[in-house]
Amino acid sequence: MGDIYLIRHGQASLGAENYDVLSPVGIKQSQLLGRYLDDLGVTFDRCVAGEMVRQIDTGKHALEEMPGTQTRQIDIEPAFNEYQSDRVMATYLPRVLETQPNALHYVQNAGQHRKEFQRIFSQVINHWITDTNRPDDCEPWSDFVERVQGGLQRVLAAAGRGQNIAIFTSGGTITATLQLITGMPATSAFELNWQIVNTSVSRFQYRKDQISLASFNNQAHLDVHKRSEWVTFR
Repeated sequence: MGDIYLIRHGQASLGAENYDVLSPVGIKQSQLLGRYLDDLGVTFDRCVAGEMVRQIDTGKHALEEMPGTQTRQIDIEPAFNEYQSDRVMATYLPRVLETQPNALHYVQNAGQHRKEFQRIFSQVINHWITDTNRPDDCEPWSDFVERVQGGLQRVLAAAGRGQNIAIFTSGGTITATLQLITGMPATSAFELNWQIVNTSVSRFQYRKDQISLASFNNQAHLDVHKRSEWVTFR
């Protein structure tokens, strides 16, 4: 039996010109993860990431702190990209604005209004995952889940017996995987999504074409330092 470690990227740069860059806290989180795993004796036989900078750089910073892991190569698998949040926001925010016209202010100033932005964003996501239509310019939730499933199938097909595989990805991808493995409704999966901590580890065990959940959202590498500012969710 082997293990797949689904690792959420470190804190990105919410409110900055380019969100897809690790913040200083995100870099620190990634380093702490690598040190913690290395101290536990965890080694990776293969590392995979989506195409996003924040995903790849989380892997790089973590692996730099894991001398016990021989590989430094991170294979790129586009299936593990996050869903297109900007596109989802543009498509479904108008529905929220119908009843909450001040929502646009919080979206445009997310860095200064993180709590309010999260509330609005949650409503947008709920519209997205429950929409039965298929907008031409926005990937449906069902298609996103199928994309993640394809990536997991390719990873499993290439996996050797008993290997440890790290996948550096995003919260949406982890949520989609939870739904695939547990069969829970998408709305329930996204209730868990909001709890996924930056650089947390969700571990899945596999054998042949079977995969099961072993642990979810482990953040021990952050908690052990008792620094609340290192525990972030966006």
